[in-house]
Amino acid sequence: MSKIGCIIQARMGSTRLPGKVMMNVEDQKPVLYFVIKQLQECKLIDKIIVATTTNEEDEEIVNYIKNLGIDCFRGNPKDVLDRYYQCAKEYSISSVVRIPSDKPLIDPEIVDKVISMFENNSYDYITNFLPNPTFPSGTEVEIFSINALKKAWENAKLPSEKEHVTPYFSNHQDEFKITHIKNSENLSHLRWAVDKMEDLKLVRKIVSKIKKRPILMKNIVDLFSKEPELTEINRNVNRKEGDTKSLKEDQEFLRNQHGQKSH
Repeated sequence: MSKIGCIIQARMGSTRLPGKVMMNVEDQKPVLYFVIKQLQECKLIDKIIVATTTNEEDEEIVNYIKNLGIDCFRGNPKDVLDRYYQCAKEYSISSVVRIPSDKPLIDPEIVDKVISMFENNSYDYITNFLPNPTFPSGTEVEIFSINALKKAWENAKLPSEKEHVTPYFSNHQDEFKITHIKNSENLSHLRWAVDKMEDLKLVRKIVSKIKKRPILMKNIVDLFSKEPELTEINRNVNRKEGDTKSLKEDQEFLRNQHGQKSH
């Protein structure tokens, strides 16, 4: 029986909104609490692990997770690919669901849909947001086999491939069997991932207005159609910051490589 493990990456040192994973959403329940609670509603996940770093500031996450009775793994602060691989190995996971901790309203039904497609076919990697997203930001899911992860871990060179775990798959599509799930309508203009304070304000509003748990994508879409002004709260947040930073780091890495070769 293959073991499906969901690894949630979480750290206090987020560049755009430091400490966001432990920021309160409602009733002293932080962002991370919601990520975990939503994922616990998945029917196809065997184990949930929070993978944080060995940095001292992440003690807070470790203590919080232990109190919730969730497994915790501590690994490389910079090389998240290594953190995922070591975590998956330690917990003998054969299929890895990757969820960053900025998705407090991740939809368990969408996660199960992606897992089910993975289980019933022989793919190495499935996402619901590449190459062109059709799902709202905040509902992104990725799943990959431990063999694919090992291959990426052994061969990844670029900083972005190590920091973001899965770009190696997209950069080497000929080496993997990959597919992408599309939503029935394009909702990629909607967003409830938490990158900035405005995003957190929106999530707090959503959580206060929708009483049922878990909160599904369709519940939020319904709410937005009734109260479209809610989407104004985080409309002006710059989404490209992280990508620009990664691109810069990759370019610098390649320049240095090139420089070393020409000496």
